[in-house]
Amino acid sequence: MTQTETLQPPPEQAERRPAAGAAECEQDGDFAVRAENFSVYYGNFHAVKNVSTGFRRGKVTAIIGPSGCGKSTFLRCVNRMNDLVEGCTTSGLLALDGVDIYHKRLDVVELRRRVGMVFQRPNPFPKSIYENVAFGARLKGVGSRSKLDEIVESSLRRAALWDEVKDRLNSNALGMSGGQQQRMCIARALAISPEVLLMDEPCSALDPKSTARIEDLIAELSGEYTIAIVTHNMQQAARVSDFTAFFYEGSLIEYGATDRLFTNPQCAATNDYITGRFG
Repeated sequence: MTQTETLQPPPEQAERRPAAGAAECEQDGDFAVRAENFSVYYGNFHAVKNVSTGFRRGKVTAIIGPSGCGKSTFLRCVNRMNDLVEGCTTSGLLALDGVDIYHKRLDVVELRRRVGMVFQRPNPFPKSIYENVAFGARLKGVGSRSKLDEIVESSLRRAALWDEVKDRLNSNALGMSGGQQQRMCIARALAISPEVLLMDEPCSALDPKSTARIEDLIAELSGEYTIAIVTHNMQQAARVSDFTAFFYEGSLIEYGATDRLFTNPQCAATNDYITGRFG
């Protein structure tokens, strides 16, 4: 599969899309991550059903949909976090830069370096701020203190946190506010130089002020990184993303440019969801 191939919806999804026009064209482009007829099962439960979509390189993609629709399950497959779930199996293709993420010879550790993850709730290690951010670099074999100092400062600056913590880098990260902890977790992910950054409802546990800071940070990072964010917040999806994928009951219902999808959805279910008729 080359990067210029068009993603085609599986038969059961084709009827949900317009026969031609903007929505179909939106599946063309330079995708860092692509899925074709990709499914996820938990035992006999079909959690993600024949999804064909992708994350465009250097853009922000929002994944929206009601609880239990497969958003987070799909996101976690991109760095194979679901390998840790007993009974989880997949079928179809999920690729990073054209390479099958689930190929038996793929180096999963290297995949997780290239694809960073930020979770719903901040998860700082019970270590200093410095050691949290330096953790991944140390695992990669970086031993030079000057190099680690450079990585920590650069990552915290990118996460818009350096000025707030530069004088207390040796303090325990658990002493920071929730919003600061989440930005530190983003810095920790950035410290290993990922190409793709996955965010699973990163603002759901934060206050409005902290949420605004995370959204500003996403805007600053877009272009440099390919970002995918799962969110229940329609306003947030509209504010931060370039493209949006709407999931419902495990299926991809609609994908398109965010401004188009929110103002002119092609599917009735999409319209009902973004206008609050269900969810």
